Amino acid sequence: MKKISSCLAVIILTVSAFSTTQEGIAEENTEVFPKQSETKSDLTFEAGEGPNKPVDPESPDPTEPVEPKNPPGPGTSGALSIDYGSPLMFGSQHILPTDQTYYAYPDEMEGDSQKPTYVQVTDKRGTLAGWKLFVKQVTPFMTLAHEELVGAELSLTKASIASNVDLKYQPTIVEERVDLVVGEELPVVEAEPGTGLGTWVYRFGSNLSENAEAVQLFVPGKSVKLAKVYKTDLIWSLQDTPQNNRLN
Repeated sequence: MKKISSCLAVIILTVSAFSTTQEGIAEENTEVFPKQSETKSDLTFEAGEGPNKPVDPESPDPTEPVEPKNPPGPGTSGALSIDYGSPLMFGSQHILPTDQTYYAYPDEMEGDSQKPTYVQVTDKRGTLAGWKLFVKQVTPFMTLAHEELVGAELSLTKASIASNVDLKYQPTIVEERVDLVVGEELPVVEAEPGTGLGTWVYRFGSNLSENAEAVQLFVPGKSVKLAKVYKTDLIWSLQDTPQNNRLN
């Protein structure tokens, strides 16, 4: 019996000692979770480059460009650019002795669709510095022989600005009507600092119905009209310092 008791005591003591040791190890190895570590992430933008494709003036979206049938050429280069300007075509008209107002046709697109006439500007500088758009009629309407259509007056009406960019960045000043003066550069759109980023269209009528009579050419009845083609050019200019010449 003594031997048995002695063995039992030893066993009990051994087990007891082992349990105490395990509790001590558990206390020493206690860790706090979750554990955290930090990594960095960044992205740097640089000014974009042109040229940019023309967009639909009725629903401007650079991801869905349009293809004009008679583009004047590629747009200007750089991060601030004039991408496109519609030709203003008045077609063939009969000679009449009375005052007449003629209306420019819509812009013809590939696929036989039509769009309102417009001018497109894109700002990819990433500075929010603003910009300003001007237009100038270079000469009177004249034939190739420099015979002038005296008294002819070109007007851009029903003008508005549009984009898929948030409206809080919309250019601040937009001329709804511009009566062109030969040789005079006229301001038409101003994006003050903090506005004007992205692609914007300065359109003459927001849809085809409005555009139908938006671009007007008045010709006095008393003007001499030869059975010839009369032409002029418009120059659109973009300036990146709007604060220097504000629209009135």
